[in-house]
Amino acid sequence: MRSRHVVVVAYDGSELVDIACVTTGLFTATRLGADPGYEVTLATLGGREVSCDSGLRLKAQARMESRFETVDTLVVSGGLGHEDATADPRLVGHVRRLAAQSRRVASVCTGASVLAAAGLLDGRRATTHWLYARRLAACFPQVHVDPAPVFIRDGHVATSGGVTAALDLTLAFIEEDHGHELARRVALGMVTYLQRPGNQAQMSMFTSVPRPDDLLVRRTIEHITSNPGADLRATTLAAWAGVSVRQLNRLFRDQLGEPPGRAVRRIRLEVAARLLATTDLPLAQVAKRCAFTSAETMRQAFVQRYGVNPSHFRTTQRRAATFGPHPKPRPSATSDPGSVDL
Repeated sequence: MRSRHVVVVAYDGSELVDIACVTTGLFTATRLGADPGYEVTLATLGGREVSCDSGLRLKAQARMESRFETVDTLVVSGGLGHEDATADPRLVGHVRRLAAQSRRVASVCTGASVLAAAGLLDGRRATTHWLYARRLAACFPQVHVDPAPVFIRDGHVATSGGVTAALDLTLAFIEEDHGHELARRVALGMVTYLQRPGNQAQMSMFTSVPRPDDLLVRRTIEHITSNPGADLRATTLAAWAGVSVRQLNRLFRDQLGEPPGRAVRRIRLEVAARLLATTDLPLAQVAKRCAFTSAETMRQAFVQRYGVNPSHFRTTQRRAATFGPHPKPRPSATSDPGSVDL
C-alpha cells in the first residue's frame, strides 16, 4: 500500500515544537515499520520559508496552493503567529480546500483558530492551548470550546492542546492507524510516555495552581495531600498549623485564591483520581480513603469535573498510568467538584 500522505501547514510565527512533534513522531513510526508508512510534507503559502516563534527558519517542501494527488491527514500547526494566519483569507481558504480532500484533519495548539476560521469546527467540540481557549470561544461562538483535554476527536476532525500535546495526538493517530504496539514502540523510541488519553487535562493541581510562597500554606497543602481521608475541616487544619481559622482562610485566599475547604475538596478528588489510575482498589475503598461519604458521592464529583464516571475514568486512564504520569483532573476554578464531608 502507498504511504499515508500527511500535509503539515506552517506560517510565520509557527511553533517549532508543534511541527516537530508531528513530523518526528510519524517519521519514527515509519522507521519502525509502519505499513503503510507516512510521507510528511511541510506546506506554506507560496512554498515560502517561514520564521518560527523561536527565530529559526524552516524551508517548505510544497506550496499550499498545490493540487496534491492524495492527502491522508492535514495538520495545522499553532504558534504566536496564529492570529495573522487566521486573518489571512488565502491561507484559510487553502486549509478549507485541503481539508475537503483529507481523510483526517487536525490542529495543534492555537492552530485550532485556523480550522475555526475555515468553518471546520462549526458545531464541534474542540480544544486549544488553555491560555487561548477563551479567545477562541469568543471569536467563534459556533465552536464548543473545551480548554481542559489534551486533545479532542470529533468525527474526522481533531484538535489538541498546547505544544507537546501534539505528540499525544500523533501517538493516538499512529495507534489508530497501526495499533497499540507500534505506538508504544514510537513512544519508547522518543523517550516519552506512551501517551496521555485525550480526555486527560492539560493541567493539574500541581501545575495550574501556583506553588504558594508561604511556608505554612505549603506545609498545610502537603499535609492535606498526604492525609486525604483525615479530618480536614478548617478548624482542624488551623489547629494543626497553629493559627486561627481566620488567618488560615486569609492565607489560603492570598496564596491560592481559594478557601481551605475548596482546596481540600480539589485535592481529595485529585488523590482519588490517582488511586483509580494506579491501583486496583474497589471504588468504595477509593472513596473512603479520600473521605467521600460514598462511592456514589465520588461518582457525582467525577461526573461534574471530568464528564465521566469513575469506572470509565479508570479504564481510560489506566494505559497512561502504566507508561506515564498520574492522571490530571480538569481544572475548575468556579465549580465545586462534589459533595464531600470535610
